[in-house]
Amino acid sequence: MRRCHLSKCALPCGHGAARRSSGLWLLAALAVATGAPLAQGAPERSYVEHVGPPGSKPLPFSDAVLTQDTLYVAGHLGIDPRTGNAAADATTEARLVLEAVRHTVETAGFAMDDLVSVTVFCTDLGLYDTFNSVYQGYFHGRYPARAFIGADKLVRGAHFEVLGVAVKTPRKLP
Repeated sequence: MRRCHLSKCALPCGHGAARRSSGLWLLAALAVATGAPLAQGAPERSYVEHVGPPGSKPLPFSDAVLTQDTLYVAGHLGIDPRTGNAAADATTEARLVLEAVRHTVETAGFAMDDLVSVTVFCTDLGLYDTFNSVYQGYFHGRYPARAFIGADKLVRGAHFEVLGVAVKTPRKLP
């Protein structure tokens, strides 16, 4: 089972801080010159941190990033927890990758039905129907927009990598 935890940060990590600050200065100067209102800081972001198996090196990405009502879900693989590699069977791998996505989405307080866009990378387009037979069981009613893209290779010998975008919308009243 993939382990995740949610953390909050008011600003993005410090990558490119000097470049951002000089860019902000330029935007502020343009806003003052044109009379446009100034934006009040960066939006608050929450991160679903990637937590690997015990003893593994940390990886330089989050499993998902939440900003306002939108959750950006990073690429997930269907990793067999016993081997640390992709499951040998494509149906099992499809189930594992979608379970990993579901776990991340639910950790952030969303549901699979909140996904509005899904991208699937696949190393064998002949597995399209195999993936779809598993995929359809993860949604109720309408499906998100989706792309199924051929890829030469994926890490850890995976056949599938799945990423997506979820949007939390207020429930409609009857």
